[in-house]
Parts: sequence; C-alpha cells; structure tokens
Amino acid sequence: MPNTIHYRTLGRSRLKVSEVGFGCMSLNGTETQNIALLRKAFDSGINFFDTADLYQHGNNEVTVGKALKDIRKKVIISTKVGNQWKKDSSGWDWNPSKAYILESVERSLKRLDTDYIDLYLLHGGTIEDPIDDTIEAFEILKKSGKILYYGISSIRPNVIRTYVQKSNIVCVMMQYGLLDRRPEESCLALLRENGIGVLARGVLAKGMLVNKAAEEFLEYKKEDVSKASNAIASVSKPGRNKTQTAIRFVLNEPAISSAVIGIRTDTQLNEVLGTCSAEPLNGTEMQFLRDAVPPIFYLQHR
Repeated sequence: MPNTIHYRTLGRSRLKVSEVGFGCMSLNGTETQNIALLRKAFDSGINFFDTADLYQHGNNEVTVGKALKDIRKKVIISTKVGNQWKKDSSGWDWNPSKAYILESVERSLKRLDTDYIDLYLLHGGTIEDPIDDTIEAFEILKKSGKILYYGISSIRPNVIRTYVQKSNIVCVMMQYGLLDRRPEESCLALLRENGIGVLARGVLAKGMLVNKAAEEFLEYKKEDVSKASNAIASVSKPGRNKTQTAIRFVLNEPAISSAVIGIRTDTQLNEVLGTCSAEPLNGTEMQFLRDAVPPIFYLQHR
C-alpha cells in the first residue's frame, strides 16, 4: 500500500503540515547524503522540516536551505532561536532578548538562503525571561514579513500558559509520547482550546520504545521503560511496526499537529513514512498502552 500522508492545520495558522515532520537535528551524513534524504522525504509527501540555529553551529540550516531552495514555496521550514554559542564554541548561553532575536533571524535567513521563515520558535524559555520583549521581537519580525508565524519550544507549563495569555503563538513544540505523557495534565487541552498546535518531539523516547535497550527515563525506572516497550510490541502488527505504533499513539491525540521525528537514514525515513498508511490504533489498543505504565507529571515549572 502506498504511503498516504495526511496534513493538519497548525493551530490557528494557515500552515498545513504533514502529520509526520522531519527533525533535521539528527542528520549526520555527508552534505550530499543529507540533501538527498531531505529531497526524498519531500518527494514522499513530507512538507514540514524542523531545524535550529543551534544545530551543528548553523550548518544544519545551511544543509536544509540547500536541499529545499528550489521547492521553497512548497515546504514549511521551522527554525529556532535563543541559544547563543559562546565565542570559544564550548557551549551556549540562553539569550531570549529582543536584540538577539532580531540579529539572529538575519543569520538564519542567510544560512537557509530564503527571504522568510514559515515558523520561528523560541528554543526554550523560563518564566524569568523578559517575555514581553521576546514577544515584541517576534511581532516585529512577523510584521516585517521575515517570519510568517512564531511559537515556542518548551515543556514548562508556567511558560506555556504565559505565552498563551500574552502572545500570538500558533504552536508549542514539546516532548510527548507513551513515556512522557506530562503534557496531558495541563497543556494539551489548554493549547487545543486556544487554537494552538502541538509539535510532538521525543516520540520514541530516544529509541527505547522500539529498538534500544531500556534504561531509566525521566521518573521511570528501567523496568517501566521495558513495560512500555513491550506494550508497544504487543499491539504492533503486520503493516504497523513498533515505530509506527509509537508514532500512531501520539497522532491519536487531537491537539497534535505533527510528530517531528529525527531521521538519519533511508530505512528510518521509510519506516516513518509507513506510519501514514499504517492502521490507526483503536480504542482498546490505546487503553492498553495507557495502562502499561502510569503517567508522570511535571514536578517543576508548574
């Protein structure tokens, strides 16, 4: 059966993103190999590509820009800002200031070789940030046409609530999956009610839900991680393998606009694409997975 990719409107924006997005951070081949992989993803129906100025010191953006330049109007590019590399490149500092955002967008535009960014995300955030100034920077960029929409990448409920109240964000990128259901407690319903899309990352829990050895993860013990992985295996079937089942679990949540999956190889891409034609989880399967491990909750930043 050919893969039939479905598209979902991202919050209250006009962007229609593929239900599985390409997480470009994972790219680790040569530039030629990476470009070929990105083009294959596009040719197969993926139209949403997520990068950040932080990844590979900006070189990730360069690769994405080269790969998508001649099809720019047909794709949706998301990139992020807020992490400022130290001069010695030993690490980075958090900088959500208005001035830094307005400077950084110019560098991202140049690296991506484009005159606009579809979706510009704050790459983190704390409640102590100068949030009003941060929002003002994004609004200036939106008004100038350098970005079409903006959002935040955050798992902190107090930060998310503040941006919902104060800003015009159209999405939040956050970790969500069978082994991280923390957003269900207070974030998913809030975002859905306010017309804000969710971009899910960390769906496969570093691969431990599908093919990597179990280890402690968040508040879960190793045995809990094994239980979750075994549960995924139990409801998988011909035509819907473990990876596809784990992604389908996330896509079943109405608040989710796209599951953003890190992809490095053709094999991984084909597996992710197979999710789109794989049979959705039914109510019994969803409940079985939910019962496999108890949900955890945010302990900080509530």
